[in-house]
Amino acid sequence: MRPFTYARAADAAQAVRLREAPQAAYLGGGTNLVDLMRESIEAPAALVDVTGLSSSIEERADGGLSIGAAARNTAVAEHRAVRTRFPVLSRAIVSGGSAQIRNMATVGGNILQRTRCSYFYDAEGARCNKRHPGQGCDAVDGVNRGHAILGASPACVATHPSDMCVALAALDAVVHLRGARGTRTLPLTDLHRLPGDHPEIETELEPGELITAVELPPLPPGTVSAYRKVRDRASYAFALVSVAAVLAVRDGVITEARLALGGVAPKPWRAWKAEEALVGAPAAEETFRAAAQAELADAVPLRDNGFKIELATRTITAVLGRLAGGA
Repeated sequence: MRPFTYARAADAAQAVRLREAPQAAYLGGGTNLVDLMRESIEAPAALVDVTGLSSSIEERADGGLSIGAAARNTAVAEHRAVRTRFPVLSRAIVSGGSAQIRNMATVGGNILQRTRCSYFYDAEGARCNKRHPGQGCDAVDGVNRGHAILGASPACVATHPSDMCVALAALDAVVHLRGARGTRTLPLTDLHRLPGDHPEIETELEPGELITAVELPPLPPGTVSAYRKVRDRASYAFALVSVAAVLAVRDGVITEARLALGGVAPKPWRAWKAEEALVGAPAAEETFRAAAQAELADAVPLRDNGFKIELATRTITAVLGRLAGGA
């Protein structure tokens, strides 16, 4: 057991000041950080409890939402405005961990959770560049059925585990940040980094910077949305492939398309190429499949996960087909 100090921040400004302590870490619901501490993967000398920050879910006049970073996942999923305006987000959250985990986990913590790669968690016997840069990645030639086919590198092939973040990526969510140098905003699609040569650097956050809120802009009129998660078992499993989609169709032609994928990349993967192929095209199965294939053309499968390419293609096609039928 390594000793650590604990302090509860009353507001964001105090949290940032407390975080300046050496080897300090923010603590939300603890559903990820506590596990990492138990496995001796992370060993902060000081914990700054940020659960006292804003947990409000505020409806904006333009139809958007502002969600405090300390809001619990369950509260977001069950909120009336989320269920009616952004059902893709509600469904993604419910597709995540158990009810007990969702009751504890916060929005900010969910966004910043670390990979669930088994090699990352095997601190005693596996090489992992996220834990020790330059050590190597045993997943590349190991058991990699659940690993990335898009955006990976020879240094890391782990996937981002969040369901919620996939939906947020499709919804053009904007993350509000506060740090020692003040406040700023960042699109969620720009928050997480691809591994490249430095998989230990996972986000664009500056040292000590804190997520304070997530903003959802209003969706265009006539859009429908859905989230589908494909996994090995019906509950408590991470995605092999997941799809968050927003679609609008007018007179048989796609006028709006947003698509994000989970379980296939080191970050929530916004499918920009697929979206470009969809908008202006007829809402038909061949269109959906061609768009999926365009997005996955650059996929690089590993020994055990080549099936993800066809699985993702079929899942994208099915989700878009379902939405087009109800648009």
